[in-house]
Amino acid sequence: MRVVIQRTKKSSVLINGSELRTCPAGMMILLGIEQEDGEADIDWLIPKIVKLRIFPDEAGVMNKSILESGGDILLVSQFTLHASTKKGNRPSYIRAARPEQAIPLYRAFVSRLGEATGRNIITGEFGADMQVELINDGPVTILIDSKNPE
Repeated sequence: MRVVIQRTKKSSVLINGSELRTCPAGMMILLGIEQEDGEADIDWLIPKIVKLRIFPDEAGVMNKSILESGGDILLVSQFTLHASTKKGNRPSYIRAARPEQAIPLYRAFVSRLGEATGRNIITGEFGADMQVELINDGPVTILIDSKNPE
């Protein structure tokens, strides 16, 4: 699994041109699931995300986690995070998990993230046409890949 985490002032996702879901300050997470992913990837990523110290403390130093900052989370599935651009100019998505594998993992990720934070996770809709908007705070953008834990 690969996530892109952005600290945000606010974020939103418009689903299929009609349903708008908004998130106040906190983080937006783009989640890519590949064929090799499973429950172990969720087990590794969730604690990493909830303990990630990217929010400012009283001195303005990035020293607080989402748990300590009280922020909210918008989570959007994004299979293009596993694009391969090694050959040619057209990205290949062959490593991205098929929906029958990805959807249960996506739902489990949302559920476990909610349990770990004690918050309702605002989400996009898996497989839908989505327009994502955010104000990146900092800017702070972090990439974490469960297959590359070093």
